Amino acid sequence: MANARTTAEVKRLRELLAERDRTVETQRLEIERLKIQLARLRRWKFGRSSEQLELAIAQLEMTLEVLTAVTPQPTQPPVDAVPAKPPTRHRPSRRALPAHLPRETLIHQADEVTRGCQCAACGGTLRKLGEDVAEVLELVPASFKVIRHVREKHACRGCSRIVQPAAPSRPIERGLAGPALLAHVINSKYGHHLPLYRQSEIYARAGMSLDRSTLAQWVARCCRLWEPLVSTLQHYVLSAQKLHADDTPMPVLDPGRGRTKRGFLWSYVRDDRGSGGHDPPAVWFAYSSNRKGEHPQRHLQGFTGLLQTDAYSGFDLIAGRAPREVRSVARRVLCLGHARRHFHDLHVAVGSPIAAEALRRIGELYRIERNIRGCSPQERFAARQAHAVPLLQSLYIWLSHTLTQVPNSSELAQAIRYTIKSDHWPALTYYCEDGRAEIDNLAVERQIRPVAQGRKSYLFAGSDAGGERAAMAYSLIGSARSNGLDPEHYLRYVLEHIAEHPINRIQQLLPWNVHLPRHSSHSK
Repeated sequence: MANARTTAEVKRLRELLAERDRTVETQRLEIERLKIQLARLRRWKFGRSSEQLELAIAQLEMTLEVLTAVTPQPTQPPVDAVPAKPPTRHRPSRRALPAHLPRETLIHQADEVTRGCQCAACGGTLRKLGEDVAEVLELVPASFKVIRHVREKHACRGCSRIVQPAAPSRPIERGLAGPALLAHVINSKYGHHLPLYRQSEIYARAGMSLDRSTLAQWVARCCRLWEPLVSTLQHYVLSAQKLHADDTPMPVLDPGRGRTKRGFLWSYVRDDRGSGGHDPPAVWFAYSSNRKGEHPQRHLQGFTGLLQTDAYSGFDLIAGRAPREVRSVARRVLCLGHARRHFHDLHVAVGSPIAAEALRRIGELYRIERNIRGCSPQERFAARQAHAVPLLQSLYIWLSHTLTQVPNSSELAQAIRYTIKSDHWPALTYYCEDGRAEIDNLAVERQIRPVAQGRKSYLFAGSDAGGERAAMAYSLIGSARSNGLDPEHYLRYVLEHIAEHPINRIQQLLPWNVHLPRHSSHSK
């Protein structure tokens, strides 16, 4: 009888322990999920406004603190919870100041030299041994100036005919601002993320009162002037055989509702430098008031090349699982960098060794790409078939096996499923089948990064028309940077010439056709 009671008690205790273990495992997975979500929010570049983001982070931190406090510590740490190694930091070295900058020389002499080159100790004559030179970088503040255009009139004594030269053209007819000022205002807003009201305050401190509404009107008039140039740029970008595409949200003021709505900027990048192409790189932005897939379908109507994107289903209308009547013949190529990002978030948040191993294996694929960057498509195809394909096959087998060893509801399982799911893996690895394709979509992500940075500064566009103006400005600024041009110098050049430029030769004003100094650091 006693043995039966003992057996029942042991069975009950085992059930309680099993229930406790299940609770601990559930809470551990929830803590892991919250840590990963926190890591993503902290580096969120394309999300909501900063106030909402801070509130979301605070709520997650409170939930994570409570869960961590009530969850008992396991006797042994889980196998995927080792701390991550801190990244090594490289101290930057000081570079020499550019030789093209103007230099002002200040000569400093000892008191003995200024009093007659006699030594203060013995009275002997001092002679020059040499000199020490140190350079200090200084700033000359920007200033306004007024250019007076004087057109002399002359009258003929014989027939009273009056002769006078035509008035020089202005970017804005009868406008106050010259091309340099307009280019500075627009590049400051869209290139350096400086809102117009802050620019107005800066100009007022410099002695020139320019209302924000005046600056906004200047931006709108310039964008209308650029419409044929941006249309030509769009045609050039979309005529490529390979495109990188992505979208990013842009808050837009919604009149009458007292809040903002979410507009979207769609970015399309033409850049074949990685595969040895010599066509100039360029980017075209388009604005839409929502994220429906009909917008990229309209933008890319008739496109027949490689389309490198993320896994957003809206691009299915162009290639993949779209209905046959609307399907394009474009080939969809997914970004391996997005798959890598899932494992990176896991590794940073919880130090998962499985995520670290996935990162190591993907890193080997990236090392292959670094070695063949700039090679011809044929050379890239041969290198990938020889070196990348075996690594990808091994990665797929390892991920498939690992998926059976981890909890089905864990973030790690979700990251693995995203990578090896049947409709992702072929598109993620297609770059090995075509030497023109890239391993990731970094080319377009570099172009939309300034949009996210600007969103933090000027917070929202004033209207849908403001979103369309932003798309035009980002198109020209991004294309200028990609071709090694200073965006402000390029915008000034365009504004100086476009008013009288023949419309049938508008392509001469594209960034790669203008004669301006190039800077290699802008084209990377």
